[in-house]
Amino acid sequence: MGWIKAYVTKIYRNMGQYLRWLFFSGLTGAAVGLFASLFSWCLNHATAFRTQHHYMFLTLPLGGLLIVFLYKAFHYENNGGTDSVIESIHSEIIIPFRMAFLIFCSTIITILCGGSVGREGAALQIGGSMGKKLGDIFHFNETDKKIILMSGMAAAFSALFGTPMAAAFFAMEVSSVGIMYYAALVPSICAALVANDVAKYIGVQTENFHVMNDLELSLVPGLKVVLLAACCAMLSILFCMMLQMGEIFFKKYFSNLYIRICAGGILLILLTLLIGSQDYLGTGMPIIEQALAGNALPWAFLFKMIFTVITISAGYKGGEIVPSLFIGATFGCTVGTLLGLPASLGAAVGMIAVFCGVTNCPITSVLISFELFGFDDAYYFLIAAATSYMLSGYYSLYHSQTIVYSKFENKYVNQHTSRPF
Repeated sequence: MGWIKAYVTKIYRNMGQYLRWLFFSGLTGAAVGLFASLFSWCLNHATAFRTQHHYMFLTLPLGGLLIVFLYKAFHYENNGGTDSVIESIHSEIIIPFRMAFLIFCSTIITILCGGSVGREGAALQIGGSMGKKLGDIFHFNETDKKIILMSGMAAAFSALFGTPMAAAFFAMEVSSVGIMYYAALVPSICAALVANDVAKYIGVQTENFHVMNDLELSLVPGLKVVLLAACCAMLSILFCMMLQMGEIFFKKYFSNLYIRICAGGILLILLTLLIGSQDYLGTGMPIIEQALAGNALPWAFLFKMIFTVITISAGYKGGEIVPSLFIGATFGCTVGTLLGLPASLGAAVGMIAVFCGVTNCPITSVLISFELFGFDDAYYFLIAAATSYMLSGYYSLYHSQTIVYSKFENKYVNQHTSRPF
């Protein structure tokens, strides 16, 4: 009878853990979902105001000075941003709650003034910071704090993007390439779904794109997608290197944070006036939609890369993933057409391939393609994600991301992502 008692005890313990994580991750999803919904509302109004008032990009230096002042006032000027959140999954690094407030305000200022950033960097920092704070409130041990932190990341990403499947796996996949923290599976999924429902209930509008493609999966189109994904992998390496070199350049020649961000703002103003277009300011979601409809300027991806590198390197706050989607969509639309693919399909493949290349998250890439574009072209996206993942090497948007297992062979490598020098 002893084995029956042991069996019942294990079931009871497992069920207790399951219900415990459902409760705490659901609470995390609700709290983070509310905060992320407020953030989304503010971002939308900031974007609308900038769009209606075309002179706002001239305030970039002033906005930059305000951002530096805020971080100095809260004694957090040397923060690592999203890298700090990712690193906290590996180590005992402290994620202060003020990170959520600071990234909230600074990203809105950046978007309002026209900085070329996305919102996912803020989402990960908001979610990670709030998750860590909730872990402290619940008196979790260090192991459980990491799980609730990942749940917070998943919740914020889900609320802002409306992609709960991708959000749940991104939180588990992004820190260590080659492995996943499956202990966070139930909490991350629960938090992502709850946050997504909260955001929808409040009225947060998320993207849902349509791909115009009449090609059935066959050898020739499949090979064209492979070639396009390979080009996107090279592009993702270039983008990561440009971001890293831009950071090195600005730190070397502008050691003062106020002067650095002011110089970046002035440079963005001059480039905007020189180009004669504001398409490369802000998140650029309208341009992504145009690319998916089959229209993109051949040089749009390059300009977006330059604008994003200057914005991030100078010290403005926000994320690099939405700019990556812009880069991928416009590049894929252009190159896909040259390869004989439908422009819309090329743009979608480009988005997924570049996203995968810069984040090293193939499972998330496939899931986000399903949630953004549906399942009609699922095999093309699967091919694109796999190709880009392997060929993008060990480069990443995140310096603290660890390559645990090799992309090329069944080998444990345990190294950080590559640096240009």
